[in-house]
Amino acid sequence: MTTATRTARHPSTLATLWRSTVGKKAVMAVTGLAMLLYLVAHMLGNLKVFAGPDDINGYAAWLRTIGQPFLGHEWFLWIARFGLLAAVVLHGVSAYQLSRRDLAARPSKYVHKRRRASYATRTMRWGGVILALFIVWHILDLTTLTVNPAAEHGRPYQNIVASFGQWYSCLIYVVAMLAVGLHIRHGFWSAAQTLGANNARRDRVLKLTANGLALVLTAGFLSVPVAVMFGVVK
Repeated sequence: MTTATRTARHPSTLATLWRSTVGKKAVMAVTGLAMLLYLVAHMLGNLKVFAGPDDINGYAAWLRTIGQPFLGHEWFLWIARFGLLAAVVLHGVSAYQLSRRDLAARPSKYVHKRRRASYATRTMRWGGVILALFIVWHILDLTTLTVNPAAEHGRPYQNIVASFGQWYSCLIYVVAMLAVGLHIRHGFWSAAQTLGANNARRDRVLKLTANGLALVLTAGFLSVPVAVMFGVVK
């Protein structure tokens, strides 16, 4: 028997895990937690805008030097970006495939009788679509500065003020951050269940943690455009 034949008959452990429903849920949980950690760090960085232009501009410059001299200029940022992109893709693909499996598993004769998907499930699906579109906009607005009315490289404070000085940019951001909050609220609880962290004694604490994280992150992110709109940051 050739190596190729043995490989075909015995798929790798990772391939088997990926093909399973449990494996896809585990991938969603792990990538979701990784993105949650990123959001916490990103929010804390955003809040530096309240300390003034020198503080947040200096912070942005520092991010580009992390790891030097071992890493080159901006290497850390690009490693983080590719890692985050991989997490987003794996999370999205897993969610889509699980959704398709759920639909395929429903008996056709019960299609019109089966209760509609729960509010949380619908929120997660549409929230995921909203966030995917927002990521594209956010990159064009504050990373590549393609649609930013200021477009000053290395000056995030000025770019933030210019962006949120436009009503449509604020509206897009508010809708997206509300979707983030709902996504975190349900996703954190689902991840805890998938990873086996929940039980009868910890359920209340986990639910409070999910609600608290969603509230703090949503409020933290929204505080920046609100501050710009009302002239607190200008």
